[in-house]
This record gives sequence, structure tokens and C-alpha cells, in this order.
Amino acid sequence: MSGRGQTARPLLISTAIAVLATGAAYAFGPQASADRSAASAQRQAAAEVTVPTSAASCRVDARFPKREMRGVWIAAIHNLDWPSRGARTPERQRAEYLKILDAAVRHRLNAVFVQVRPASDALYRSSLEPWSQWLTGTAGKDPGWDPLPFLIKEAHKRGLEFHAWFNPYRAALTDDVTKLPARHPARLHPEWTVKHEGRLYYDPGLPEVRDWVTKVVTDVVRRYDVDGVHFDDYFYPYPGKGTPFRDTATYRKYGRGKPLADWRRENVNKLIAQVHAAVRKTKRHVKFGVSPFGIWRNKKQDPAGSATSGMSAYDAIYADAKAWIKAGTVDYVIPQLYWPRGYAAARYEVLAPWWADAVKGTDVHLYIGQALYQVGTKDVPGWRKPGELPAHLAINRKYPQIRGDVYFSASSLLRDPLSAMSTITKEYYRRPALLPVPERMAGRPPAAPQGVRRSGGTLVWRHTPGARAYAVYRVNGKADACAFADARNLVAIVPASRNPRLAVKGDGKYYVSALDRLTNESPAVLAR
Repeated sequence: MSGRGQTARPLLISTAIAVLATGAAYAFGPQASADRSAASAQRQAAAEVTVPTSAASCRVDARFPKREMRGVWIAAIHNLDWPSRGARTPERQRAEYLKILDAAVRHRLNAVFVQVRPASDALYRSSLEPWSQWLTGTAGKDPGWDPLPFLIKEAHKRGLEFHAWFNPYRAALTDDVTKLPARHPARLHPEWTVKHEGRLYYDPGLPEVRDWVTKVVTDVVRRYDVDGVHFDDYFYPYPGKGTPFRDTATYRKYGRGKPLADWRRENVNKLIAQVHAAVRKTKRHVKFGVSPFGIWRNKKQDPAGSATSGMSAYDAIYADAKAWIKAGTVDYVIPQLYWPRGYAAARYEVLAPWWADAVKGTDVHLYIGQALYQVGTKDVPGWRKPGELPAHLAINRKYPQIRGDVYFSASSLLRDPLSAMSTITKEYYRRPALLPVPERMAGRPPAAPQGVRRSGGTLVWRHTPGARAYAVYRVNGKADACAFADARNLVAIVPASRNPRLAVKGDGKYYVSALDRLTNESPAVLAR
């Protein structure tokens, strides 16, 4: 069973800088006009002092990674993180969300994974599925506003990437369809569903279900300015009480003589591939990833598995993450490694390198799902140690394939149990970090900023067309490409605005580079 349980799954800059960036424009992305403007700006900037911001030959300091995912999950189901059960007005919901984002900024995070579809419902205005009960307390009730544009805009305003998190197969937390809104897809298409241990699931073996999930995801990608689409770890139901999943009729129709387990894995693989292709076709810059259960298979079941003895996602819920990685049908994976070091059934120090090896030689990014919610609990002795979670990052940085971490979840980020996140911020997130650029999606960087100058205690420059943010460096000494190869000299990442600026102090030379929405980076320009 997932560490998040069956129901409750499972930046970079100072607050002052964020305030300075208020009022930014957020309509970015590849545009022909922006490309022409960028080319013109690049020619105009030739007379300014610019330095390349990447060089393969540079020696980097592993303590200051320049590119690193630092994310947090924000769960809506059961009002776990946002909105809270008592927040039923738009004003209260907005205030709670901003509190979470500001905490993310304080801890120098750079991404949020927000649950927008917990169970075939919507935390956004949809013509396909009903309003989520977690907004108003009543399924199908209009909350009086569309939260998603606000959620995305405020994340972007603070330099946070926004991933829309969907649960693909959970249709309802009840198996009584009469309790669902009249236009709920499960009521309109009961033939799509399977009743299982008191809940309702969409049948993964049906092509109509795969098409529906893809349609729901594509609708969000098309209408909203999301940066990523994210699936959680729930595919076929977790073992629970051991009740068989009643998909016999579907298997007879579509199984084609395959073993049941292989057929079920194939169904999930087809959905992953179909959604990935649809997302890429709709908006090329939107990423797609999954956070699978932390154990693919145990070595006793498969020589390629990990030296663990826990539940196998491959065998129990038919989720074959290695197949997705091999096929390239995900841009990233975030395995949920929710166990401490030394835990007999699933040692963190065993699983982290196993997953690093699983993505080695591919262009699929690996981030680790961290159990912030477990810190300080008494169930597993390791989690009582304040240094346990920070120690995971020390392990991760030994493996170049591990490109960052995502924490479950936002309510724990606010509580900061045993000051674990404060310790991580102090010891591992001392500098801001740019997000990793997926190699398969990398493109031409934006033009270098123009008019970069320091006026007293303020750094100012002109907005660069196509820029989503700007990286600011302070360099003492020689400013060659190696000065920008890691984050030692990175002092801030400033979200784009029409009049970008940053309050600065201290000696040294300041340089500013432009970042597009995938954080492709321009040369850095010296402030005059």
C-alpha cells in the first residue's frame, strides 16, 4: 500500500523580491514574433559584456547544483492540504493557497504539484466533469469562481512551476452512483466502471476509459497555462482487503489470450503513452510525469528488482515504471521513497541508487518523492530523527541521475516537523536553483537581457521577449563561463515583469541572464 494511504495521496527568492516582481506578464511560449524580437535583441546586445552561462569543461561544486527540482505536492482530496475543510469562500481559499506558496518560496522551492482532479471531478471549471466536493463540501456545486487561473498565476508570479495533478482511474469515493451529481461520467457511463471495496473505479481495460482520461487531461492543457501534467501512484486498486478486481468481462473481450497481469500492465502502459502523446501534441512545452510507488519489483521476484521486500507495484497495481522509462512515454518519474534509511523492507539507501540506475542512459528525469509527512511520526523509528530527511538529500547528490526532490505534502511544509525542511533549506538549498531542462524538450534560449545596470541598491534591466524569469549572479573575480556553471554565484531568480528589478547589496559584479519557461538560459550580461 502507498505511504500516502488509500485516500490521502500518499523560489527561489526572498519575499521582498517576489513583491518587486508583482505585475508581471505571464503569456509566454514559442512564438514567431517573440523569436524575431529575440534575434533582434541579441544583435543589439552584442555591444554589451556577455558571458556564456554553460560550459561542459567547468568543474562544478556539488553542494551548489545549478539545476534541481524542488517541489511540493498540494493535495485536495479530503481537504488534506488545500483548500482546508473550513475554507468554503473564494477569499479564504485564495488566502490559504498564497500561504502555501509563500512557504515554498521561503524554502527555495521551485515547483508545485497541485491536485486538480482527485476522483473524476474538477477543481476548475469543466464541461466534462463536475465540480469537486473538496471546494464547497458538495459534489457538483459551483464554488462561484474558477480557481485554476488564480492557482497558476500566483505560482508563476513567485517563480514556481505549476504541474496539474490528476488521478486517472478513481471515479468516486463511494460505489453508490446515486450519490454522484447527475452529469457525472460514472452515472452517464456505468459500463465504464467497476465497484471495488466501497469505491468506484474506471476500468483501465476499456479503450473508452483511456480516451476519456486523455480528453480530460487535454482539455486542461489546452485551456490553462500549466507547465506539467502529473499522475499519482493509483492505477489498478491497491490490494486493500484482497477483493478481486472485477474486470473479467473486459478481459474476455480485449485480453487476446494474454495472461491477466500482463494485459493489465499493458492497459496502463497504453494510457501513459496516449496521454503523453496528447499532451505533447497540444502544447509542446508541457511536461508529463508520474509518481509511482517506490518499489518496482523486489529482487526475489525479478533479478532486475531492488533488494527490498515490500509491495511490488509491477505485480500488485500493474504499474510498470521501467516500461514507461524505456519507451520514453514519460518526461519524468517521481518514485515515492517513503521509507527511512535502514528500514528492513525498503531501505532508502538501496532504493535511491536503484532508481538512478533505472533511468541511466535515458532522457527521462528522475526526482525523488520524499515523505515529509512522516517526519516526527512514531510508526517507524527512523522518522523520529530530525536528520533523517536531510540525509536523503546527501545520498541523492551522490547520483547525477537524481535531479531533485518533491515533498509530500504542503500541510507538512507549513508545519515543518522537527524543522526538517528548515534544515534542508539551510544545508542543501542555500542558493536558488533553476529547474532541470528536459533534454528532449530543450530549445533555443531567449535573447540576453538589455540595459542591465545598477542604480544604487537596485539592479534594473529591460524585459526580454520570451523570458519567463531572470537569473541574477554576483561574481567576485573572473567572470568566465565557469562562474555560472553551478549556483555558487546565483543570488536570485526573478520572475519576469514589464519592468524587472532586484534590490541588491554587496561588492562584486552583477550579471543577469534570461530564462524561458523551460529555463533554457541566455548568456549573462554584466550590469553597468
